[in-house]
Amino acid sequence: MRSETMTEVQEVAADKLSDKKGHRGRLRQRVLNSGSASLADYELLEMLLFAAAPRGDTKPLAKRLITEFKTLGAVMSAPTEKLRRLDDVGDAAIAIIRVAETLGEKLLRDKVIKKNVLSSWQALLEYCQGTMGRKEIEHFRILFLNNKNHMIADEVQQTGTVNQAAVYPREVVKRALELGAVSMILVHNHPSGDTAPSRADIKITENIVTAAEALGISVHDHIIVSANDSTSLKSMGLM
Repeated sequence: MRSETMTEVQEVAADKLSDKKGHRGRLRQRVLNSGSASLADYELLEMLLFAAAPRGDTKPLAKRLITEFKTLGAVMSAPTEKLRRLDDVGDAAIAIIRVAETLGEKLLRDKVIKKNVLSSWQALLEYCQGTMGRKEIEHFRILFLNNKNHMIADEVQQTGTVNQAAVYPREVVKRALELGAVSMILVHNHPSGDTAPSRADIKITENIVTAAEALGISVHDHIIVSANDSTSLKSMGLM
């Protein structure tokens, strides 16, 4: 009797494993036949998580992550500590998500690297939003440019609290000189989602522009980004 029961359990397990393999195969075939755009966001995440759980069912976890963070982009940029708090999200899944996040940033970067960023402005905005827009604390980033307006460095200068990042104009200009940059674009994010510049944003822009101009370095713009929006201080006439 015990042998019979064990056989039944094994058969059920085998059927489930077969179903999972069949499901994965069908998803792969959809991508091959119709492209990855044919998949829902949770299915894209589900397929991504295959690498983290080669034999497991990743659909429930994928759906749960989308429910928790609302969008696929938010899952990709979710802080590691927040992912760790969720049941069934182990190191393998977190590592895969971090790799996917970096790949996405590199793809966006490829659209602006070795190009005149002033004539690739939309691509630049997408890059800034993709790398910073969903950050939960403020990041102040500087894009250093050469005389062809090609990006020679892209560096986060400061990170701060939810609504403030300490920025020192002298350090900004010093770094530009070290890199041999002739111009800069300032970028920072507003975690609140409201990209309207604050008085502090306007003041720090003025201070950096003054310090940079004294040494022959131009500041083309200061861009404020969120996940879904961006604001240019230059286009607002604030610099």
